[in-house]
Amino acid sequence: MYQDATIALQLPWYRSLSREQWKVLFASNLGWLFDGFEIYALFLTVGFALHQLLDAAQYSAIPQYAGYILAVTVFGWATGGVIGGIISDYIGRKRTMMLAILAYSLTTGLSAFAWDWVSFAVLRFLVGVAIGSEWATGASIVSELWPDHARGKGGGLLQCGAGIGSILASLVWLGITSESIGMWLGTAGPHAWRWLYLIGVLPALLTLWIRRNMPESPRWEAADERRRAAHALRRSGAALEGEDVALTRFTVVDLFSDRAVRRSLILSFLMMLSVTFAFWGVATFIPTYVGSVAAKAGLSAPTFAAWAGLITAGCGTIGFIALGFLADAIGRKPTAMLWYAMCLLLTPVVYLWAQSIDTLLVCVGVFGFFTLGIWAWAPVWLPELFPTRMRGTAVAFVFNAPRFISCTGPLIAGTLIVGLGGYGTAATIVGLFFILGIVAAPFLPETRGKPLPETV
Repeated sequence: MYQDATIALQLPWYRSLSREQWKVLFASNLGWLFDGFEIYALFLTVGFALHQLLDAAQYSAIPQYAGYILAVTVFGWATGGVIGGIISDYIGRKRTMMLAILAYSLTTGLSAFAWDWVSFAVLRFLVGVAIGSEWATGASIVSELWPDHARGKGGGLLQCGAGIGSILASLVWLGITSESIGMWLGTAGPHAWRWLYLIGVLPALLTLWIRRNMPESPRWEAADERRRAAHALRRSGAALEGEDVALTRFTVVDLFSDRAVRRSLILSFLMMLSVTFAFWGVATFIPTYVGSVAAKAGLSAPTFAAWAGLITAGCGTIGFIALGFLADAIGRKPTAMLWYAMCLLLTPVVYLWAQSIDTLLVCVGVFGFFTLGIWAWAPVWLPELFPTRMRGTAVAFVFNAPRFISCTGPLIAGTLIVGLGGYGTAATIVGLFFILGIVAAPFLPETRGKPLPETV
């Protein structure tokens, strides 16, 4: 075994991986790619959808209504994410991923048939529930199958699926809103946004490939066997000791009862709260903000909003991968702190300093590299902090539960934008929340190159 590990380390990292490990990454990346498509479709279209779903007298309050829509989406994401992680610890990573992808495909398609802003909000809540359930399973299974020396890269490559999905959403939106293409396809006009959601039904086909080609996590299968054995011992009346006691507890109870993981749980929760609150209150308004700047300059708001989304997504995709590779090179802790610090500094640069549309688009690209890329710390670092028996539950809780709080981010930002008469000061205020991540990260353990914990 040690000889095999030594040979693997001598090979280029990508040649040390098996076909099964690549398949798991491919399936998880595609699942998150389509998640990214659904999420970014909302960012790109929420303003235009509300123009059709609201009365003309309410148009001045569109940023506030957009905040409501984003907030209920985030709340749904939090709800589904926590539930999905728990389910994945009991029925497996593969089966949970299939159910989640099927659910968000169908609910996204239904969003195209919203008739007012309330129905749109309800449907986006359901999409959020389904999307939240998918991420934790992908992050868990990639971390459980990829080797220690390349796990950071695997996490970054998994997370970049969201950026690729955002790019696809932006390209599709550009096509739908293009006068020549839109008229030819019949997608032009006030109903253009509905077509983007109808296209979101297609990921359902991915479940067929996953069922046939993606392996289940051997680590989960081993933990599930130990769990079943522990429950059998308890039913026989035998006294349980050590891990057997933990294995018979409900995973949520186990997560909060185990003192060995409490520090990591609290600190990683604070880090995720920082990025979710600030991101959903700052970065999600980028397409709408760039569109408003373009409109003031006499340019096409939908076109420049789409370009802003495309630039952000493209640079963010590079940011995801860069974070994973740098985390394997210098460590999880310094890499995460660098990304948080840059997000904090760049928020006022985008919203206050950049004035012309050309300068703004350049700044948006750098901003996207960090504000999207920062999410990659979660699949890279989180699975390494918790044992297999609770990994799905723990990763899902930390990644998703902060959204119960951070769903107020878009509400607060939308209200501030309307109240302060613009995006700049409002975004800068909400962006201060990135400081929390910089403060919490130094106190988490450095896990670069270390084996995944099986028991704690």
